[in-house]
Amino acid sequence: MNFYDELFEKTTELSTGTYESCTFTDCDFSDKKFSTAKFIDCTFERCNLSNASINATAFQSVTFSECKLIGLLFEHSSDFGFSVSFSGCILDNSVFYKKHLKKTAFINCSLKYVDFTEAQLHEAVFHGSSLLHAVFDRTQLEKADFSKAHHFQINPQNNHLKKAKFSEQGLRGLLSGLDIVIVD
Repeated sequence: MNFYDELFEKTTELSTGTYESCTFTDCDFSDKKFSTAKFIDCTFERCNLSNASINATAFQSVTFSECKLIGLLFEHSSDFGFSVSFSGCILDNSVFYKKHLKKTAFINCSLKYVDFTEAQLHEAVFHGSSLLHAVFDRTQLEKADFSKAHHFQINPQNNHLKKAKFSEQGLRGLLSGLDIVIVD
């Protein structure tokens, strides 16, 4: 089925198909299966997709605003045209293993225990986001902006940080893995 420019409000079920320029508001899709669904230029507002199965699901220019996305395995979603942005979302325990997230915005998000191992985060922005216990391992962070992020720990010896931006207060998150003592 194909859906174009439709509004879905307070629903808990979605048909498999292609959704283009659609808006989803106050929907609860937690623990649902989205396998092979395709979302193009769609917006999710105040929705719950926690623990949803997104195997082979396409997210192309999709915006999530104030959504709960706990435990999503983005690593299993379709790579073709993958483009997302997040504002005011809870993404705790989600996985972006090897995902291409160039210029992705994570604005005022909770990213606790998120796995960014081997992800491509060139020019990604983390303004106002908490990255407590987030995993950065062999992650490409060139020109990424952490200047207004907090609670992150990134090992500069194990990640590519060329021209990444950090605030003076954020330097502690870069040095913590080096087993040195920082005195104020």
